[in-house]
Amino acid sequence: MKVLSTEHNFLGLEEEELYSFENAKYVIQSAPYEYTSSYLMGSAKGPEAIIKASQYVEFYDEELDMETIRIAPVATLEALDFTGIVDKEAVDLIERETTKLLDLGKTVVSLGAEHTVTYGFVQAYAKKFDNLTVLQIDAHSDLRESYHDNIYSHASVMARVKDMGINLCQAGIRAQCIEESNEIKRNPKIHTFYAHQIRNNSNWVNEIVGKMTENVYITIDADGFDPSIMPAVGTAEPNGLFWNETLDLLRETCKNKNVVGFDIVECAPMEGSILSEYTLAKLAYRIMGYMEVFKKQ
Repeated sequence: MKVLSTEHNFLGLEEEELYSFENAKYVIQSAPYEYTSSYLMGSAKGPEAIIKASQYVEFYDEELDMETIRIAPVATLEALDFTGIVDKEAVDLIERETTKLLDLGKTVVSLGAEHTVTYGFVQAYAKKFDNLTVLQIDAHSDLRESYHDNIYSHASVMARVKDMGINLCQAGIRAQCIEESNEIKRNPKIHTFYAHQIRNNSNWVNEIVGKMTENVYITIDADGFDPSIMPAVGTAEPNGLFWNETLDLLRETCKNKNVVGFDIVECAPMEGSILSEYTLAKLAYRIMGYMEVFKKQ
């Protein structure tokens, strides 16, 4: 597997010991797969844009009072190639490549295009970690059985996770069809914290963490954030999460659970703006910091 060096790697790392695969605790895996986007296209450019923006993120984390990269080297891999493959074949490729990295003892940080890619990541993690919860930060519940007759649609990715029998915690949901709402009410393994509810519940972070099992995989759809701080998404929805409350959730999850990996998906870069990709780059770095700090306690 090819590791990208300074000009193209996460954080623009110049010291080889900080970005070599052998030293890396974390690996950045890009999965620029976009086939079923249903509104604005462009998420295939998201992973590269986040990596490029990360090169302007400071190594020093002001909240954690440390340079995370000094204790947690990060290798950036060449993007996966989806030429000529879609749907199940694309998901299978993601699962295979993620499994290889996990078998080598790496924690995989995946940057995806459409949310479909998360199904492949979760399949790989579920083989390695028992008692797994998926924490989904998203505007949409993504629980449609299929969308446009495609069970591998981005709008159906959490239906596929549900089919695996995995515990699912959702935060910030504010757009879904009635069938998705009914499934949430019916299924005891789906715990949905709607955006309009958390605004009136000061204890929502503790409540959602309380619904998680021991091991947690986090998937973050960029449209889970409010469009005012995350405009570059394919399907924006008002009343989204803001920076501080999202960090509150992620911090408490890392404090109380074993976070095994995470992905960030659905950033569709806008010409003339870097707000979204830069925010997501800083978010990825902050989550790695949380994982390192709280793993030691």
